[in-house]
Amino acid sequence: MSTGMLLGKFLPPHLGHVYLADFARHYVDELAIVVCSLAREPIPGELRFGWMREMFPACQVVHLTDELPQEPGEHPEFWNLWQTALRRVLPFAPDFVFASEDYGARLAEILRARFVPVDKARQIVPISGTAIRNDPMKNWRYLPRCVRPYYVRRICIIGPESTGKSTLAGDLAKHFDTVFVPEYARTHLEVQQGRIDPGDIPRIARGQIASEDSLAANANRLLFCDTDLLTTVIWSEMLFGNCPPEIVAEAGRRSYDLYLLTDVDVPFVADAVRYMPERRGEFLERCRRELDMRGRRYVLLSGTWGQRFAGAVRAVESVL
Repeated sequence: MSTGMLLGKFLPPHLGHVYLADFARHYVDELAIVVCSLAREPIPGELRFGWMREMFPACQVVHLTDELPQEPGEHPEFWNLWQTALRRVLPFAPDFVFASEDYGARLAEILRARFVPVDKARQIVPISGTAIRNDPMKNWRYLPRCVRPYYVRRICIIGPESTGKSTLAGDLAKHFDTVFVPEYARTHLEVQQGRIDPGDIPRIARGQIASEDSLAANANRLLFCDTDLLTTVIWSEMLFGNCPPEIVAEAGRRSYDLYLLTDVDVPFVADAVRYMPERRGEFLERCRRELDMRGRRYVLLSGTWGQRFAGAVRAVESVL
């Protein structure tokens, strides 16, 4: 049985890394992937480790967190330090070392393995982690699906009932060739013919989070969210006088690159899961106050449906 290993920071993982790992796992019977991370790096190492495990479940992915020197000139024992650390975390002594960098030959030598160079000229997949970190939107096509939620720009559409939020979310998603997250409260409450009590609030919040987090991987640079947990908090407080503290806390943790706040200068259209039409103005002011208090970036959309859409597109383009 042949064995191999490759290592990297995967800061972040990109399709060049995917090609390297796919090449290696087809070259040998068993492959170990070492994710090397330092505490000071911009993307948490545990997150990168998780991404690589998700993408390569058939490989033995290990996480090396030692604060090792990064260049041979930094320490006279550079190669000995790396050899010791790698032999500690590797599940086996590799027969082959795969790399797209020159260090691969020396690394293979100290591990008593053969070096297999892979796309050193970066012609097959012309991308680098630096290029992605500098401009993830421009290099979106090189991001694996599981990595995209980390970089996706999230746009939340928030506001009172019957102000065009759902239609706007769908229209914007179509315009920007991406996906949108529907309002889970409507899905939940339609099953109950509009009946709601305090026990529904946590279930609505969990559904909204689950929908958003599952759809983020499908997004093309932008993810449009029809409401968020802040909306859930406001509704809970207006309907029942309070909101579970864990939902309030989670609403504070989840933020968006831009909020589109829809004004009440359009007619109210009643249906079974819309409440308190007479308090739309109050709801709008609650939204505005919460966004101001939390320092969230937002744009108020007023006027005709066409004017709202045009204003939304301009605001979203500024995010990109």
